[in-house]
Amino acid sequence: MYQDTENAMSKVNKFETSISELKKKSFVTAADLESFSDNDLTPEYLEAYRSSLENPEAFWSKVGKELEWTRPWDQVLDDSNPPFTKWFVGGEMSVCYNAVDRHVVQGRGDQVALVHDSPLTDTVKRITYSELQDQVSRLASKLTSLGVTRGSRVVIYMPLIPEAVIAMLATNRVGAIHSVVFGGFAARELRTRIEHAEPTVIIAASCGVEPNKIVRYKDILDEALCQSSHQPRNCIIYQRRRVLECHLEKNRDICWDEAMESEPVPCISLEANEPLYILYTSGTTDSPKGLQRPCGHAATVCWSMRSIYGLKRGVWWAASDLGWVVGHSYICYGPLLAGLTSVLYEGKPDRTPDPGQYFRIIEQHRVNALFTIPTVCRVLKRADSCGKYARRYCIKTLKSVFVAGEHCDQETRHWAERTFGVPVLNHWWQSESGSPITAACLGYGVKSIRPHSAGYPVPGYDLRVLREEGTECQSGEVGRLVAKLPLPPGFSSTLWNADDRFKKVYFDKYPGFYDTQDVGWISPEGAVWVVARADDVINVAGHRLSTAAIEDVVLKHARVADAMVVGAPDLTKGDVPLCLYVMRPPQDDEEIVSEETVTQELIALVRHLIGPIAAFRKAIAVPALPRTRSGKALRGAVAKLARSQQIKLPATIEDATVFPEIKLALQKCGYAIDAPDPEAN
Repeated sequence: MYQDTENAMSKVNKFETSISELKKKSFVTAADLESFSDNDLTPEYLEAYRSSLENPEAFWSKVGKELEWTRPWDQVLDDSNPPFTKWFVGGEMSVCYNAVDRHVVQGRGDQVALVHDSPLTDTVKRITYSELQDQVSRLASKLTSLGVTRGSRVVIYMPLIPEAVIAMLATNRVGAIHSVVFGGFAARELRTRIEHAEPTVIIAASCGVEPNKIVRYKDILDEALCQSSHQPRNCIIYQRRRVLECHLEKNRDICWDEAMESEPVPCISLEANEPLYILYTSGTTDSPKGLQRPCGHAATVCWSMRSIYGLKRGVWWAASDLGWVVGHSYICYGPLLAGLTSVLYEGKPDRTPDPGQYFRIIEQHRVNALFTIPTVCRVLKRADSCGKYARRYCIKTLKSVFVAGEHCDQETRHWAERTFGVPVLNHWWQSESGSPITAACLGYGVKSIRPHSAGYPVPGYDLRVLREEGTECQSGEVGRLVAKLPLPPGFSSTLWNADDRFKKVYFDKYPGFYDTQDVGWISPEGAVWVVARADDVINVAGHRLSTAAIEDVVLKHARVADAMVVGAPDLTKGDVPLCLYVMRPPQDDEEIVSEETVTQELIALVRHLIGPIAAFRKAIAVPALPRTRSGKALRGAVAKLARSQQIKLPATIEDATVFPEIKLALQKCGYAIDAPDPEAN
């Protein structure tokens, strides 16, 4: 608050003048950000951001020194061959040592490193840093005896259990490269990744557990290897004896318990630009796209825990899976490098057994910060809109909730803030970046962001918005979000065995920039709005509309629990928005409202808040929407179905049985008349 009116008016006038000047510019620079004050931004953030762009060597050198190096780097930045930028060149360290051994050496071996909470198996397991060090070093020893050396690949096919984290760290401990394959993938996708990565050893579990079934991981692995042109030397199998034991193949399979009898081995240091892991993007089958992450990534994710997420100590929970980038960065490496306690939750938000589990986890394990996806909040809102389950638990340890991965509508965010009782902060990043591109940056004092935005550029990212032909957009103009090279440490260094494809996919369209393939805009003060993937923008009679913007309006309706908007064909306008929505069950004594009433109210709501330009006239209620297990809406599949085109369902789909109902709903509106049934990948 201002102390006197004169100072207040001076500050406001300065701000308004700066805004007016910035609107004439096509992008916002660090110098622009310093030229005015804003309620969100802080001097600490402005200084860090400016330093990261103007003097990246000094900025990232300071970040890198948060880790222990066995050999100092010769050069902080080598950008002589863009986009193949190298950071901390010549520097050597062990990511595993920094994530595990370092904390033991510093006297924190008794601190809990991992908490595994599984309502599906009715177990809670805690592993200290000392225990983690012992188990990781023993598994690493076994890998060495099986021929795994520096640069070897190890494929990991396991559910969300501590042994999966141990396998990742053990692989790095011996200088090898891990490739975690999401447990939702079937034999065909697993086989493709095995053939592409050519692992020396595969580490798997006997099974995974879902609310209503057991997934036989070992059977899927055996099927994949029967079809594969590449065969590993050995497979190490973790038997989940309380759930399901599997058969072990003689002369190939080794029991996990046997592997843990090996004598511990020390860490092997790697140069900062050597590969840490390969992560295949979801849905890649015929042509695998394996993102290659450099070891220097460790410095960035360690720094981000404090600078972005605001945690110097405490308990962190990333509600994801190790098969996705969030699991790599913020279940395994980020929290462990920062010396935090990382929670692994093997369960669902609403069905294992009730919608109170997220709140139980927070209370029981004293969670300080939660990272999840907006879909989880929508699921909880639909199942417990009044927060009855939430009120059963004391969640005062929680300080913040972070969401990412998809569009977060304001109604869901407001509900989540009321229910969790803390700020819910949207931020934006990608598998390619490995850590946030935009965020609130709590560690620099930026504790709030503009409504609907994804925050401000994280230090190291010089973001711009470009038109299709490559010219820069005016402030506030919607266009393609890109990041000027060089990209910060930890960004994907290339695609595994595909340098040319790496350049073509991400850098050829806009030379000198990384193409995020997302659409958005940047405000004068630097806040970033990510409105859609490039292919989620529809053209209605020459007007480009974001499907996410319409979804945001639809989700304001009190009786709508979830929604998806796609472009449907129209002879006159080219495309028109078509909405599929899930109605929320009535609570307590609420009046039952018909689908017809809700549909008409949605049409009126969109017309009122967006305008007739949206041409929004069709909305249909469906029992459920198609989403991947990571929560992403399959808009492209629904849009193709509406056009009666053949669609192939990704192996990561949460529930393929929703499509028959969706097809019937589309046919009621005159779409999908001749649509073939979806094919499984």
